[in-house]
Amino acid sequence: MNARDPHTFDAVAHDIARRIDAMVWPQLEAELDAHGAACLRALITPAECRALAALYDVDGAFRSRVVMARHGFGRGEYRYFRHPLPPLVAALRGALYPRLVPLANRWHEAMGLPARFPGSHEAFVRRCHAAGQTRPTPLLLRYGAGDYNCLHQDVYGEHVFPLQLVLLLSQPGHDFDGGELVMTEQRPRLQTRPMVLPLQQGDAAIIAVCHRPVRGSRGFYRVNLRHGVSRVRSGQRFTAGVIFHDAA
Repeated sequence: MNARDPHTFDAVAHDIARRIDAMVWPQLEAELDAHGAACLRALITPAECRALAALYDVDGAFRSRVVMARHGFGRGEYRYFRHPLPPLVAALRGALYPRLVPLANRWHEAMGLPARFPGSHEAFVRRCHAAGQTRPTPLLLRYGAGDYNCLHQDVYGEHVFPLQLVLLLSQPGHDFDGGELVMTEQRPRLQTRPMVLPLQQGDAAIIAVCHRPVRGSRGFYRVNLRHGVSRVRSGQRFTAGVIFHDAA
């Protein structure tokens, strides 16, 4: 079920690229600059959400499973996809990356970080693999009543792309209650700023992985961001995470 048919993938990739190109990117980039997060409304259809969530019980689609309580990560569990990625996930990874590269390079320049990112995701993945980061990082997460995800950052090695995608596959108020996507931002000498990103089924959030630049009186400085999920009060919540760097 995870094997990639090139004709199917090409059709999915074309459709996803069309949807992404239709987004208002100057507005999204302004939101990312201001808050480290921006929402893409109705990025995928309810049917695509259900089909992606249904993969959770297909063992052959994944390389590993993590039960969060065993590691102090929260409650709930998630599974990392194996290669080849499902066509929808691979298409999102490939189409979003070049849209985000200019912002990623601009952020790194502002923060004084030396890394710059190539224009295509394939080239960036080759860089990750050359450094020993060869394991795919896109994942599915499943939460039940009482589950939550502690604040964290998805850093898997030396090579880190500074933005990632979080995609809600379940419908709030119907499939589950609670379970909000939350972020925190810590600036030097200031108290932590909380943010809640309200998503509906099929919506996605582009978020900073760990840092973003903020302009101060003496130029840009780096702020620290984390993300997590509040407690699910009832029902079942599925989410997909699309991370652009691979893991060591």
